[in-house]
Amino acid sequence: MEAYLLELASLMAIFSFAIISPGADLAMVMRQSLVHGRRQAIITSFGIGTALMFHVSYTILGLGLIISQSITLFNIIKWCGVAYLLYIGVKALRAGKADLSVAAEADGKDAPGQSALRAYGLGFAANALNPKPVFFFLSIFSTAVSAHTPILVKFSYGAVMASCLIAWFVGVSIFMTTPRIKAGFSKASQWIDRASGLVFIALGLKLAVQKAS
Repeated sequence: MEAYLLELASLMAIFSFAIISPGADLAMVMRQSLVHGRRQAIITSFGIGTALMFHVSYTILGLGLIISQSITLFNIIKWCGVAYLLYIGVKALRAGKADLSVAAEADGKDAPGQSALRAYGLGFAANALNPKPVFFFLSIFSTAVSAHTPILVKFSYGAVMASCLIAWFVGVSIFMTTPRIKAGFSKASQWIDRASGLVFIALGLKLAVQKAS
């Protein structure tokens, strides 16, 4: 048991930096918070956490190694991710001015124009279509986790990481939808969409030039 706790501590020491690093997931949650409200942002956070378990699962089952060794599979995942990021980026750029006060009042209920399923799907797709976790989880599991560690224990490590990721983004969602923060952005909703759109497009272009290593 002590050995497993040490392995988990090693994983979390590495993963904690990945959680807070800027990326498509953070941009997605921030935009959801400011444009669609707290509940939608929290649901999106759960979508991101579920996608992380998806990455962990195929890494543990050995599919991650196959993907990392196959340029074709890597490129399929990569270009799907590029297309998705560019799509949501362009859509954000074309969005009109949103009434953030309506989104604020909708916290605790479904925000107008976006279902809970769509909010969840946005988070899941943003994370699942990113090929970088293939190499990230392969590297940290191969260096910090023993090959003799039972599969169930490895899945429990993944569950802890997913829970921490969800907790982080739920915290971001709550912070970004506090009255003071919301008021600060309420007059700039269109610029928020434009800025987030440019971020998504930039991330998509960055992913487009990324090569399997």
